Amino acid sequence: MRQFRQFLKRLIHKPRLRWLKELLGPYFLSGDPHNQWLRVVMNRETEELVNSLKPDQLRVLEVSGNIWDRPGLFKEYRSVHYPEYDLCEQVLEESFDLIIAEQVFEHLMWPYRAGKNVRSMLRSGGSFLITTPFLIRVHAHPDDYSRWTEAGMRYFLAECGFPLEHIQTGSWGNRSCAITNLDNKWQIYQRWRHSLRNEPDCPCVVWALARK
Repeated sequence: MRQFRQFLKRLIHKPRLRWLKELLGPYFLSGDPHNQWLRVVMNRETEELVNSLKPDQLRVLEVSGNIWDRPGLFKEYRSVHYPEYDLCEQVLEESFDLIIAEQVFEHLMWPYRAGKNVRSMLRSGGSFLITTPFLIRVHAHPDDYSRWTEAGMRYFLAECGFPLEHIQTGSWGNRSCAITNLDNKWQIYQRWRHSLRNEPDCPCVVWALARK
Protein backbone atom coordinates (compact mmCIF):
# COMPACT_ATOMS: atom_id res chain seq x y z
CA MET A 1 0.00 0.00 0.00
CA ARG A 2 2.81 2.40 0.87
CA GLN A 3 4.55 1.79 -2.47
CA PHE A 4 1.26 2.32 -4.30
CA ARG A 5 0.74 5.65 -2.53
CA GLN A 6 4.25 6.76 -3.44
CA PHE A 7 3.62 5.78 -7.06
CA LEU A 8 0.43 7.86 -7.15
CA LYS A 9 2.22 10.84 -5.61
CA ARG A 10 4.77 10.80 -8.43
CA LEU A 11 2.05 10.27 -11.02
CA ILE A 12 -0.16 13.20 -10.06
CA HIS A 13 2.74 15.64 -10.47
CA LYS A 14 3.06 14.86 -14.19
CA PRO A 15 1.89 17.90 -16.24
CA ARG A 16 -0.15 15.76 -18.62
CA LEU A 17 -2.17 14.33 -15.76
CA ARG A 18 -3.53 17.50 -14.17
CA TRP A 19 -7.00 15.99 -14.01
CA LEU A 20 -5.58 13.18 -11.85
CA LYS A 21 -4.00 15.72 -9.52
CA GLU A 22 -7.36 17.46 -9.12
CA LEU A 23 -9.01 14.14 -8.36
CA LEU A 24 -6.45 12.58 -6.04
CA GLY A 25 -4.36 15.54 -4.92
CA PRO A 26 -6.36 16.34 -1.78
CA TYR A 27 -5.66 12.83 -0.50
CA PHE A 28 -1.88 13.19 -0.79
CA LEU A 29 -0.96 16.87 -0.79
CA SER A 30 -0.99 19.74 1.65
CA GLY A 31 -3.10 22.67 0.54
CA ASP A 32 -5.32 25.54 1.62
CA PRO A 33 -4.70 26.13 5.35
CA HIS A 34 -8.32 27.25 5.75
CA ASN A 35 -9.43 23.74 4.81
CA GLN A 36 -7.16 21.85 7.19
CA TRP A 37 -8.87 19.12 9.18
CA LEU A 38 -7.44 20.80 12.25
CA ARG A 39 -9.25 24.07 11.47
CA VAL A 40 -12.65 23.08 10.08
CA VAL A 41 -14.68 23.32 13.29
CA MET A 42 -12.61 26.21 14.64
CA ASN A 43 -13.20 28.21 11.44
CA ARG A 44 -16.93 27.56 11.59
CA GLU A 45 -17.22 28.53 15.25
CA THR A 46 -15.07 31.66 15.00
CA GLU A 47 -17.02 32.76 11.91
CA GLU A 48 -20.18 32.62 14.00
CA LEU A 49 -18.55 34.61 16.79
CA VAL A 50 -17.39 37.34 14.41
CA ASN A 51 -20.75 37.49 12.63
CA SER A 52 -22.46 38.01 15.99
CA LEU A 53 -20.49 41.27 16.38
CA LYS A 54 -22.01 42.95 13.29
CA PRO A 55 -18.66 42.95 11.42
CA ASP A 56 -19.68 45.54 8.81
CA GLN A 57 -19.60 48.13 11.59
CA LEU A 58 -16.17 47.19 12.96
CA ARG A 59 -12.69 48.59 12.63
CA VAL A 60 -10.48 45.49 12.68
CA LEU A 61 -6.81 44.66 13.18
CA GLU A 62 -5.47 41.21 12.32
CA VAL A 63 -2.07 40.28 13.75
CA SER A 64 0.37 38.20 11.67
CA GLY A 65 -2.03 37.07 9.02
CA ASN A 66 -4.64 38.11 6.47
CA ILE A 67 -7.08 35.23 6.93
CA TRP A 68 -9.93 37.68 7.52
CA ASP A 69 -9.10 40.05 4.68
CA ARG A 70 -12.40 39.68 2.83
CA PRO A 71 -13.98 42.46 0.77
CA GLY A 72 -17.00 43.96 2.45
CA LEU A 73 -16.78 41.92 5.65
CA PHE A 74 -15.57 44.75 7.90
CA LYS A 75 -16.01 48.51 7.91
CA GLU A 76 -12.22 48.86 8.05
CA TYR A 77 -9.50 46.22 8.02
CA ARG A 78 -5.77 46.37 8.69
CA SER A 79 -3.14 43.65 9.14
CA VAL A 80 0.33 43.72 10.68
CA HIS A 81 2.99 41.03 10.46
CA TYR A 82 5.80 39.67 12.60
CA PRO A 83 8.73 40.45 12.81
CA GLU A 84 8.11 43.94 11.40
CA TYR A 85 5.49 44.33 14.08
CA ASP A 86 6.17 42.75 17.49
CA LEU A 87 2.96 42.60 19.53
CA CYS A 88 4.97 41.95 22.69
CA GLU A 89 6.73 45.30 22.42
CA GLN A 90 4.66 47.60 20.22
CA VAL A 91 1.31 49.31 20.63
CA LEU A 92 -0.25 51.03 17.64
CA GLU A 93 -1.57 54.56 18.10
CA GLU A 94 -4.89 53.55 16.55
CA SER A 95 -7.74 51.84 18.36
CA PHE A 96 -9.94 49.01 17.10
CA ASP A 97 -13.31 47.36 17.66
CA LEU A 98 -11.92 43.88 17.03
CA ILE A 99 -8.41 42.46 17.11
CA ILE A 100 -7.79 38.99 15.69
CA ALA A 101 -4.77 36.77 16.34
CA GLU A 102 -5.10 33.30 14.79
CA GLN A 103 -2.40 30.78 15.66
CA VAL A 104 -0.06 33.57 16.80
CA PHE A 105 0.22 33.58 20.58
CA GLU A 106 1.90 30.18 20.85
CA HIS A 107 4.86 31.76 19.01
CA LEU A 108 5.23 34.78 21.31
CA MET A 109 7.97 34.83 23.92
CA TRP A 110 6.00 37.24 26.13
CA PRO A 111 2.31 36.40 25.60
CA TYR A 112 1.08 38.30 28.69
CA ARG A 113 2.70 41.49 27.44
CA ALA A 114 1.09 40.91 24.06
CA GLY A 115 -2.34 40.28 25.61
CA LYS A 116 -2.14 43.50 27.58
CA ASN A 117 -1.08 45.37 24.47
CA VAL A 118 -4.06 43.96 22.59
CA ARG A 119 -6.41 45.14 25.33
CA SER A 120 -4.89 48.62 25.30
CA MET A 121 -5.58 48.95 21.55
CA LEU A 122 -9.25 47.98 21.88
CA ARG A 123 -11.97 50.57 22.15
CA SER A 124 -14.36 50.32 25.08
CA GLY A 125 -16.53 47.27 24.46
CA GLY A 126 -14.11 46.00 21.80
CA SER A 127 -13.36 42.30 21.35
CA PHE A 128 -10.30 40.10 21.00
CA LEU A 129 -10.52 36.87 18.99
CA ILE A 130 -7.63 34.49 19.69
CA THR A 131 -7.02 30.95 18.44
CA THR A 132 -4.13 28.67 19.37
CA PRO A 133 -3.19 25.02 18.85
CA PHE A 134 -2.98 22.51 21.68
CA LEU A 135 -2.42 18.86 20.71
CA ILE A 136 -0.28 19.37 17.63
CA ARG A 137 3.42 19.03 17.01
CA VAL A 138 5.81 21.82 17.97
CA HIS A 139 6.26 24.15 15.00
CA ALA A 140 8.84 26.90 15.36
CA HIS A 141 7.90 29.94 13.26
CA PRO A 142 10.33 31.22 14.42
CA ASP A 143 9.80 29.68 17.89
CA ASP A 144 7.07 27.79 19.72
CA TYR A 145 6.50 28.59 23.40
CA SER A 146 3.00 28.13 24.80
CA ARG A 147 -0.14 26.02 24.80
CA TRP A 148 -3.44 26.64 26.63
CA THR A 149 -6.46 24.52 27.42
CA GLU A 150 -9.85 26.27 27.41
CA ALA A 151 -9.57 26.93 31.14
CA GLY A 152 -5.98 28.07 30.74
CA MET A 153 -6.96 30.44 27.93
CA ARG A 154 -9.78 31.88 29.99
CA TYR A 155 -7.54 32.74 32.93
CA PHE A 156 -4.69 33.87 30.70
CA LEU A 157 -7.01 36.47 29.17
CA ALA A 158 -8.28 37.44 32.62
CA GLU A 159 -4.69 38.10 33.71
CA CYS A 160 -4.33 40.31 30.66
CA GLY A 161 -7.19 42.43 31.99
CA PHE A 162 -10.31 41.02 30.33
CA PRO A 163 -13.22 40.40 32.75
CA LEU A 164 -13.89 36.70 33.24
CA GLU A 165 -17.60 37.16 32.60
CA HIS A 166 -16.78 38.62 29.18
CA ILE A 167 -14.66 35.70 27.97
CA GLN A 168 -16.17 32.96 25.81
CA THR A 169 -14.02 29.92 24.99
CA GLY A 170 -14.24 26.87 22.80
CA SER A 171 -12.11 23.95 21.66
CA TRP A 172 -12.18 21.03 19.27
CA GLY A 173 -10.19 17.88 18.62
CA ASN A 174 -10.11 14.11 18.62
CA ARG A 175 -7.47 11.42 18.94
CA SER A 176 -7.37 10.66 15.23
CA CYS A 177 -6.73 14.28 14.30
CA ALA A 178 -4.10 14.70 17.00
CA ILE A 179 -2.21 11.59 15.88
CA THR A 180 -2.46 12.40 12.17
CA ASN A 181 -1.13 15.91 12.61
CA LEU A 182 2.07 14.62 14.20
CA ASP A 183 3.16 14.06 10.60
CA ASN A 184 5.04 16.71 8.65
CA LYS A 185 2.04 17.83 6.60
CA TRP A 186 -1.23 19.38 7.71
CA GLN A 187 -4.13 17.24 6.61
CA ILE A 188 -6.68 18.69 4.20
CA TYR A 189 -10.18 17.95 5.44
CA GLN A 190 -12.13 15.33 3.53
CA ARG A 191 -15.60 14.51 4.76
CA TRP A 192 -15.41 10.85 3.77
CA ARG A 193 -12.28 10.11 5.81
CA HIS A 194 -11.95 12.74 8.58
CA SER A 195 -14.25 12.73 11.57
CA LEU A 196 -15.37 16.04 13.12
CA ARG A 197 -16.46 14.29 16.31
CA ASN A 198 -15.22 16.23 19.30
CA GLU A 199 -13.38 14.52 22.16
CA PRO A 200 -13.16 17.20 24.89
CA ASP A 201 -10.13 15.55 26.52
CA CYS A 202 -8.17 15.73 23.23
CA PRO A 203 -8.37 19.37 22.09
CA CYS A 204 -6.31 20.09 18.98
CA VAL A 205 -7.27 23.76 18.83
CA VAL A 206 -8.57 26.29 21.36
CA TRP A 207 -10.19 29.68 20.77
CA ALA A 208 -11.70 32.52 22.74
CA LEU A 209 -13.54 35.78 22.27
CA ALA A 210 -12.88 38.28 25.04
CA ARG A 211 -14.65 41.62 25.38
CA LYS A 212 -13.03 44.63 27.01
